[in-house]
Amino acid sequence: MNPLLLALFLALPALAQTYTVQKGDTLFRIARAHGLSVTELKRLNGLTSDLIHPGQVLRVAPSAKGQGWAEEGLAVWYGPGFHGKKTASGEVYDMHALTAAHPRLPFGTRVRVTNLKNGKSVVVRINDRGPFGGRYVIDLSYAAARAIGALSATPVRLEVVE
Repeated sequence: MNPLLLALFLALPALAQTYTVQKGDTLFRIARAHGLSVTELKRLNGLTSDLIHPGQVLRVAPSAKGQGWAEEGLAVWYGPGFHGKKTASGEVYDMHALTAAHPRLPFGTRVRVTNLKNGKSVVVRINDRGPFGGRYVIDLSYAAARAIGALSATPVRLEVVE
């Protein structure tokens, strides 16, 4: 298979905003395919049970238009080892730009990141994917991390601004 087509195929679940349930689907399988936990998938859709039906349309990513979406967890940063390399969006990573990686938000989404220890905030543009585990919710560029004093794992609040 063409590497470009394979990359696009693998990225599609992360870019989709909704998913239509197919026969044989489970919440676990849908959540995993879209980088969500079952709890988060249920919360996004107001589900109180694990019961789903073919044809049901589920939200699989937070809205990129704000609408009160927020997330808290730890921020980390990435820099020299990735500087100048392509991101998941196809852009070249610039550690001196105000950008970030998020596992699910659509590329181009602008997010206010607030350091919960000192109250400083910065607005970043999502142009990459990650982090993919633990309590980490966002990978900041070096410039963004420096702007809010988050040069080590730091508790943050994320809010979509546009």
